[in-house]
Amino acid sequence: MSTASRANPSQTQQTRGFHWDGAKLVPLFSTLIVGLVLWIIPPPEGVELVAWHLFAIFVATIFGLIFKPLPMGAVAIIGTTMTALTGVLPIADALSGFSNSTIWLIVLAFFIARGFIKTGLGARIAYLFVRLLGKRTLGLSYGLILTDLVLAPAIPSNTARAGGVVYPILKAVSKVYGSDPLDGTSRRIGAFLTKTAFQGTVITSAMFLTAMAANPLAAKLAGDMGVEITWGGWALAALVPGALSLLIVPWIIYKIYPPEIKETPDAANMARSKLAEMGSVTQSEWIMLGAFILLLVMWIFGSNIGISATVAAMVGLGVLLIAGVLTWDDIRKEEGAWDTLVWFAALVMMASSLNELGFIPWFSEKVGVMVGDTAWLPALIILSLVYFYSHYLFASNTAHVSAMYAAFLGVALAIGAPPVLAALVLAFFSNLFSSMTHYGTGPAPVLFGAGYVELSDWWKIGLLVSVINIVIWLGAGGLWWKIIGLW
Repeated sequence: MSTASRANPSQTQQTRGFHWDGAKLVPLFSTLIVGLVLWIIPPPEGVELVAWHLFAIFVATIFGLIFKPLPMGAVAIIGTTMTALTGVLPIADALSGFSNSTIWLIVLAFFIARGFIKTGLGARIAYLFVRLLGKRTLGLSYGLILTDLVLAPAIPSNTARAGGVVYPILKAVSKVYGSDPLDGTSRRIGAFLTKTAFQGTVITSAMFLTAMAANPLAAKLAGDMGVEITWGGWALAALVPGALSLLIVPWIIYKIYPPEIKETPDAANMARSKLAEMGSVTQSEWIMLGAFILLLVMWIFGSNIGISATVAAMVGLGVLLIAGVLTWDDIRKEEGAWDTLVWFAALVMMASSLNELGFIPWFSEKVGVMVGDTAWLPALIILSLVYFYSHYLFASNTAHVSAMYAAFLGVALAIGAPPVLAALVLAFFSNLFSSMTHYGTGPAPVLFGAGYVELSDWWKIGLLVSVINIVIWLGAGGLWWKIIGLW
């Protein structure tokens, strides 16, 4: 045996076989086939060839986001590459998404969210609500949901809120009361808290422009069609239906899926103990709280004085960096933000270009003709319901919004629906439709994966809650939107 062989036995062994560490081959080839088939099909009458080819790349990218041959960011990079490589778009246009201010708003919000976790302010807020409301199981569920609600405006990752802040406390309380899926005691308290926490984060995600990563994408797509959605306008429209959903949904789950343990004084005691361990509010927490309040003020009133939501987020992040609450290392290590930047830029670029090339207006016109002479209100309701329940086919809010939001909004506008109303209804539903399955949004697999809730119960409760939310948001919400002048 040669010296080289003796020195590198593992290398010699590796050459005898082949080990693939790349993309998942079946999803990869399926994605490529979808794009190729659409590419070679002649475009419909009224659609330019370049628009059709971009549509083929867009559909293949969405397909890749759903079936995940590679991580989301990698799929987006390849999709962007294909738009330039095939000559469908110039390279400057293919990369234009990275300069979009809406994209940077959500990226900046991810950075700011890191401050809540790093300083411990998010956990402190949660324990304060548990101490205040945690003497009974229903009250405890409201305490966890209120935590999510307070954090939602500044934490655009509902997975980070539900999985990183709420779930550890939920699990700790369940453990205190001997509720463990491994020994068949899930229904004592853990199953109820898991289901209410999940449905709560679905609702809070719909209440703020910055509460879920795909919300700014919906706002950007609406803006491309001439419909402006501001941070304050979104929050105002969602205020009443959101508050009602947060009040009613946990109570209904409590009635149809009750916990065995109704009184939870030990939860409040645990919260007091945790708060005592944390001690008094630190300087970093005070600065984080001040920056958060400053952000809310600028997001609500900034448009009146010429400060955009993105500039406001830049100011908030600057304050945290100057004060040392966050460091540049914290920013560099925030992988979720940089990943979001990549896939968000790709999707915004493709969706905006499809609109500019005339594909979205063409599609909207065709579907509008199919709707016929139906009045805008029943037509909008039908469109919204189809959009809502088609989420059974999606494993991502972002993929669903990317694939269908602009097209459905275009149809709504074509039938004469009030523009801002239609844009907001579809945007709200872009969160609320996540209530139904254990895979439809980021927090779902996190909370379902804990094992407290059986799959059949998850789906049955999810379907019921979807109906309740639709009734609340289109019913009470519709009256509220009438009062504030959206229609």
